[in-house]
Amino acid sequence: MNKKSENMLKAILSEGGEIATKTVQQDDVAALAQEQGLAFFMADCDKARNCSAILRALAKAVDYPVFFGSNMDALLDCLGETLLDQKKGMVLWIKSLHSGDPSLEEDAKAIQGVLNDTLEFANSKDRIFVYAIEHAGKHSAPEPGVAPAPYAESKD
Repeated sequence: MNKKSENMLKAILSEGGEIATKTVQQDDVAALAQEQGLAFFMADCDKARNCSAILRALAKAVDYPVFFGSNMDALLDCLGETLLDQKKGMVLWIKSLHSGDPSLEEDAKAIQGVLNDTLEFANSKDRIFVYAIEHAGKHSAPEPGVAPAPYAESKD
């Protein structure tokens, strides 16, 4: 990572906001977050083919309880409670969100809205919330005759 990108990233990590994933790597963000005392969470959404699966991946990433409600209000509560559990704040890296899938396009926008609401909440509670979304295109088509594995059966 070049010095300019590192300085930009440090500024975001000290104030909160969205990280552009095209300019930085997840490992670099995780290391700088740790240096600044921020918790780092990564949610792998690669296998998520619907909103419920994305929400489960996000709740699992932050180790939120099983009784997660699986809607946008529940996601806001999940992120807000997780944020308040942190001494200084948190970074949420969303890996491979298939926002290019027509079935996930609107859900991806709604999730972005929840992340922005969490950012506002963090500011009101003197916490730092930073997020990054690795947008991916459509899921690849399943092989003929082979159904995709359900998200719940995916391996960690």
